Amino acid sequence: MSPSTERIRSLALAGHAGAGKTTLFEALLHAGGALTAMGNVERGSTVSDTDPMEKARGHSIDASIASIERNGYRIHLIDTPGYADFCGPALAALAAADTVAIVVNAANGIEHGTRSMMALAKERGLARVLIINRIDAEGVDLPALVNALRDEFGTECLPLNLPAAKGHAIRDTFFQTAGDTDFSSPGEAHRQIIDQVVEIDDEVMEHYLDAGESALSVAELRGALEHCLRDGHLVPIVFTSAREGVGIVELLDLVERILPCPTEVNPPPFHSDDGTPFEVTADAQRHVVADVFKIVNDPFVGKLGVFRVWQGTVRKDAQLFVDDGRKPFKVAHLYRLKGREHVEIDEAVPGDIAAVAKVDDVHFDAVLHDAADEARIHLDPAPFPAPMYGLALEPAHKGQEQKLAQALAKLAEEDPCFRVEHHKELNETVVRGLSDLHLKLMLDRMKARYDVDVVTRPPRIAYRETIAADAEGHHRHKKQTGGAGQFGEVFLRVEPLERGAGFVFADETKGGVIPGQFMPAIEKGVRQALEHGAIAGYPIQDVRVVVHDGKHHPVDSKEVAFISAGRKAFLDAVSRARPQILEPVVDLKVSIPDHYVGDVTGGLASRRAQIMGTDSLRGGETAIKARVPLAELVDYSTQLKAMTGGQGRYAMSFSHYDTVPPGVQKKLMEAWKPTVEDD
Repeated sequence: MSPSTERIRSLALAGHAGAGKTTLFEALLHAGGALTAMGNVERGSTVSDTDPMEKARGHSIDASIASIERNGYRIHLIDTPGYADFCGPALAALAAADTVAIVVNAANGIEHGTRSMMALAKERGLARVLIINRIDAEGVDLPALVNALRDEFGTECLPLNLPAAKGHAIRDTFFQTAGDTDFSSPGEAHRQIIDQVVEIDDEVMEHYLDAGESALSVAELRGALEHCLRDGHLVPIVFTSAREGVGIVELLDLVERILPCPTEVNPPPFHSDDGTPFEVTADAQRHVVADVFKIVNDPFVGKLGVFRVWQGTVRKDAQLFVDDGRKPFKVAHLYRLKGREHVEIDEAVPGDIAAVAKVDDVHFDAVLHDAADEARIHLDPAPFPAPMYGLALEPAHKGQEQKLAQALAKLAEEDPCFRVEHHKELNETVVRGLSDLHLKLMLDRMKARYDVDVVTRPPRIAYRETIAADAEGHHRHKKQTGGAGQFGEVFLRVEPLERGAGFVFADETKGGVIPGQFMPAIEKGVRQALEHGAIAGYPIQDVRVVVHDGKHHPVDSKEVAFISAGRKAFLDAVSRARPQILEPVVDLKVSIPDHYVGDVTGGLASRRAQIMGTDSLRGGETAIKARVPLAELVDYSTQLKAMTGGQGRYAMSFSHYDTVPPGVQKKLMEAWKPTVEDD
């Protein structure tokens, strides 16, 4: 039997790598009775790090989910990766959580992951908690760290408990006001919290000022506290040592007593097809609305869709629809997750996290529902970092093309920051991720799971060719093979067009020198040359072609003759029209800590970048805006990561095509090996 929605909590553990999230996850599960003994990250025995690659590397790569049943409450816990290279699963998991606990390593202090996850949770309207972990580490200065957190993230960050006995015990400060602590005092911390909480509501504030805290009812205080957490007016700070078990039970108590339940949170932005907001209510009796936030391709269970229930009750054997699909699927098996384990359950109520298996139509961000009139309900996609680092790949062994395509599709289903692109023009498949490490891991995973070996190389750049001057071209195609021959002669002119104008074909012949039925054949020949290039093998653009003279033969002229004549007359004209190679230029935005600005701008200058300006960001960061040739950014992800200690990130979008420098053009022309065609 499920607990009521009011007694369900969902907590995502997030933050910088090395903060101790996975150990904290284990400690909470153990203290909550879900584990008989804690696992160990170093030994690879934790509930969350079950993938062989996670065990080998000693850190999380994917998000892991498990639940605790305690004191009539159900607490869903989500352990997320800390490395920015694997932030896709972490950000996706935020869609299932009501509260995000940002874990801070007391020995390391505020790190890049601390800042980024605090900002993301705030943007998504999620309640936040700061957990200072490893409080018993040697040499830590906890008062200074608390002050640093408040300076960085605001005075709304307040301790909800305090360490005692030199980091070996924890004293509550919300429900208690007495006891010895390592710094500050429970009474002072309690007063700060109450003052912060009551000011969110004018009536509660007035009641508090008139009659004091003792006059406030539990309902008043609880309502004001829930309002503060939901609006970010209070960000509790709590203390733990996960490895030693210090503060773990106290943290579970706070989760149950203080953190918001599904009826008290900001729901995600569902909307109808026409853009009208669709409000979901955490009511178990209403129609089902659930969001799929994670896909797992399990070798034993099959495709697993993990979802958060926002409204209604999902029951085993029920019929559910996926998005706009008109054909429902049967919930043959309903699971609750415990790491890699799948525990079969009968129902999932609002606030629950559950999973269904072997449903082909289920995909990341799918909306599950049980009412045909809700088939047009969608969820605004959450923002994810754009995967910029790319590798072109092909199977190492012939005959594995289909197997490779299927494996890549499954990997892309699981990670919203892993993208597969098929470039028809360049005849290559490109995978994109957040870094070289991200792609290496994904390809290693593909080899381990699906036994597909690949050969990789940097992606080709989609260069273009164009012309810089008017020029004339001519070609006579004549063949005689004993019977009917082939004849066609074309005189044409090429003219450059504005950048981005494309291609224009015009017929200015007079007197029927070329009959009208052969003009499409000439255009076809020209378009063939446009596609295959003239000087380096890249498509030609921004050209106007004018056919103004020619000759035909009443017997020997055929379409094939004018296709060849048109193509070669065009190539002849281009060779005289100062042909140029164009390269794609992108708008680049690089976000970095302030003290790396000089290094990063210098590095961009060496990549032929044009710096367009800088903007100051919150949290001591600067955004550098630049325009850079795409060819110069092939390995930029790796360089930026090394230059900024993994704290830099960037995004880019196509801007325009521009001419390459003469030296680059010479190299590209020399590298081209055109196919030789018979006339």
